[in-house]
Amino acid sequence: MIGARTAAMGFNRLADRKFDALNPRTKEWELPRGIVTVSEAAALTFAAALLFVVAAYQLNWICFVLSPIALIIIFSYSLTKRFTWASHLVLGLALAVAPVGAWLAMVDRPVDLQELAVPLYLGLAVIFWLAGFDIIYALQDREFDRVQGLFSVPVRFGVARSLQISTLCHLCTIAFLAMVGISAGMGTIYWIGWLAVIAVLIWEHRIVSPNDLSRINRAFFDLNAYVSIAFFCATVVDLLVAHAA
Repeated sequence: MIGARTAAMGFNRLADRKFDALNPRTKEWELPRGIVTVSEAAALTFAAALLFVVAAYQLNWICFVLSPIALIIIFSYSLTKRFTWASHLVLGLALAVAPVGAWLAMVDRPVDLQELAVPLYLGLAVIFWLAGFDIIYALQDREFDRVQGLFSVPVRFGVARSLQISTLCHLCTIAFLAMVGISAGMGTIYWIGWLAVIAVLIWEHRIVSPNDLSRINRAFFDLNAYVSIAFFCATVVDLLVAHAA
């Protein structure tokens, strides 16, 4: 996780350094200001990618073989805003690699495709969860992206429609998390956590509106942390209770 995330963030900062230097929101970051040099950022990115591949090799053969593909996916997001407004979904795909990769990391026998249902449903939930809140986050850069010729849902569809698309994405997240619970045979505690996730997502969408974008950072940084924590805790407790029984 550390290797993949650091490599992805490093590559993103390198690929977008021209835009980051022009964007008022990002121009004070370390790379645009020269606190970190391009060569230093490139060295960190390479070292982190190597760490990821070595870690994947230590897990099992299939993780090692798939590790370059995972890197391609997580690097590709940085380039997609140059040609498609669906870049939010690509970013979601980059994070969705995680649950599928975690499942493959635990495999000690030939892969049964039917058993992939749970991690695939979880991966799809992650894609739409991430896309939903990244669309909200991208609202604050919509004018800058438009001027620079970058693509995003807010640039393509405007503020109100973007919030509707974000809501649709999170409805998909809720549906796929339900499919996770059904396909994995989860118990009552899981479904309580599922309801908690719904409540937090509703809260997230209530505090951001076309007429008030002042709480975007709260929705992006705070409430999305509550979503992941609620889902994780409910899942772990449900599994522990089922194991004890």
